Amino acid sequence: YRCRFFVLNNDAGLLEYFVNEQSRHLKPRGTLQLAGAVISPSDEDSHTFTVNAASGEQYKLRATDAKERQHWVSRLQICTQHHTEAIGKNNPPLKSRSFSLASQGSANSPGVQRRPSQNAVSFFNVGHHRLPTGKRVPIMQPDHLVDVREMMSQAEGQQRDLIRSIECLPVSGHLTSLDQDLLMLKATSMATMNCLNDCFHILQLQHASQQKGSLPAGTTISWLEPKISLANHFKNGAAQNFPAEINKPASVREEQSIAEPCQLTREPEEINPDEELEDICDDKEDDLGAVEEQRSVILHLLSQLKLGMDLTRVVLPTFILEKRSLLEMYADFMSHPDLFIAITNGTTPEERMIRFVEYYLTSFHEGRKGAIAKKPYNPIIGETFHCSWRMPKSDIATDAGSNFSAHSPSEQVTLSKDLEGQTELDYYTVKFVAEQVSHHPPVSGFYAECVERKMCVNAHVWTKSKFLGMSIGVTMVGEGLLSLLEHGEEYTFSLPCAYARSILTVPWVELGGKVNINCAKTGYSASINFHTKPFYGGKLHRVTGEVKQNATNTVVCRVQGEWNSVLEFTYSNGETKYVDLTKLSVTRKRVRPLEKQGPFESRRLWQHVTESLRDGDIDKATEHKRALEERQRNEERLRAETETPWCTKYFLKEGDGWVYHKPLWKTVSTAQTQQTDTN
Repeated sequence: YRCRFFVLNNDAGLLEYFVNEQSRHLKPRGTLQLAGAVISPSDEDSHTFTVNAASGEQYKLRATDAKERQHWVSRLQICTQHHTEAIGKNNPPLKSRSFSLASQGSANSPGVQRRPSQNAVSFFNVGHHRLPTGKRVPIMQPDHLVDVREMMSQAEGQQRDLIRSIECLPVSGHLTSLDQDLLMLKATSMATMNCLNDCFHILQLQHASQQKGSLPAGTTISWLEPKISLANHFKNGAAQNFPAEINKPASVREEQSIAEPCQLTREPEEINPDEELEDICDDKEDDLGAVEEQRSVILHLLSQLKLGMDLTRVVLPTFILEKRSLLEMYADFMSHPDLFIAITNGTTPEERMIRFVEYYLTSFHEGRKGAIAKKPYNPIIGETFHCSWRMPKSDIATDAGSNFSAHSPSEQVTLSKDLEGQTELDYYTVKFVAEQVSHHPPVSGFYAECVERKMCVNAHVWTKSKFLGMSIGVTMVGEGLLSLLEHGEEYTFSLPCAYARSILTVPWVELGGKVNINCAKTGYSASINFHTKPFYGGKLHRVTGEVKQNATNTVVCRVQGEWNSVLEFTYSNGETKYVDLTKLSVTRKRVRPLEKQGPFESRRLWQHVTESLRDGDIDKATEHKRALEERQRNEERLRAETETPWCTKYFLKEGDGWVYHKPLWKTVSTAQTQQTDTN
């Protein structure tokens, strides 16, 4: 390896390197286009990662420690995502601050091992070549677009006739409207027309920008927006009244739109755990009836999707929804607070890392509500969710041999009821808060803490959904940070991808991808692989992993099994432990009653949708869901037109991530400083 000074240029989507920091003003020694690149942490150790450009060129980099590698990989992946999506679009990707890393001789310098591409022709250089000086791009004439639009209209008419002919066929007999080949013809013809419409929209954008210059940030292109009139029945919590008269003076509309965010961004509210009651809601998602009844709707939806299409902006039918928000789903990953608190009780760094891995792997099972793959509500920007858990101190493991509670589910219910009569000193409290901090891209921040044990976890997740044919893939972009303040340790971690399989029959969920957990201070790391089922044979929901001491490259623990069934942990001393996740005790979360919740707390915000789904009234649920989504779209449009930024309530932007406004590591540090001053 050779030590080089690297710069990530977010605006240009480039990874550049120089001989050292002093030569940064000179031409870079090497440059990689990040659009279309693949960023991969290496399996060989916890410091190495590779950047594979679309041109075939590859950089193999080595950071000084695992935390620094996680830092670079996360930011490279986010930058790559932005610029990959920007290909073919007229507007540039979101701009963010460029950052660099100290150079040769510094503790923060990554090494570089460059492998020249055997194919020297860069795809992006060919696609984005410079025009000779003095030449200008010929502007497409308006009549050309008119001709294209006319041909598109003719094709759309013929496609509609085809669909009508298929749908008019009888439902029984030799040739029916449900014939598989005809359904495929119907789906592919609709997908083709949608693809052509997308291309035509790009042509219109290019034509508008060539005539008027590039579009300014925040410009609203009216014909790309849904033309649905504003609904007046926003009954979920705080109803918002939009101006009914479209022809009001612009100044009046601007004043109203500017005032809107002020109503949504109140001061952070301190939730009193004593106001929260044990949750009695138990919405299992095992009902397939609605999915079977609406199969024609699913086929119609699939016919409008293209392979690899981003589903972030696609409105999915209501009947495939879970009866909870995505923010609440993140809370359900914390359903084993006894294992979470027990992490800090580990007597050695090795034991604490192993305990964290054990807790991490047991969290996904309870996050799923039943075997059927359904989708939680997409949180609305500004939506929040609060809850807490109470755990008897006697149930928290204090030694390595008792990491998992022996209580059965029935015993756990009794324990939870008995908690009401216990004093404050008899139990620990874990508090949780989540907020939707961004709409496009959809980013959620969540934070949990146990003040008594001086431990907290902060995470931000950007959910990226894609259509994969007969399945849907969801990538969780972002990272989490577990802080054990008693030990001065920080653990960085990421989340696996999720896949909804067999969406036309009985949809089910599996996890896939590699996850890394690192503690820079102790030098311990963990590599966990969630294996997707092979096409032929193989087991479902398989997971393998190992915990290493980086300095010696010694494996201290191995794990294998299924993330929703039985896990086997094998330790370096030869001992083996089996954990049956289906028998693990689950602690019910505590939530404030609806009448005490704020208008933008998840359960109150979505209460009418949830009630309608419980009653089986899909049409009514769709109506309430559409009202919420339409309100969000119009608020976003008004903010864009007035250039009013969105202000979050509980989380603050720090670099490319989001951090809780009052994390425990800040409050504990402040308290210790004040105590020192007093002494």
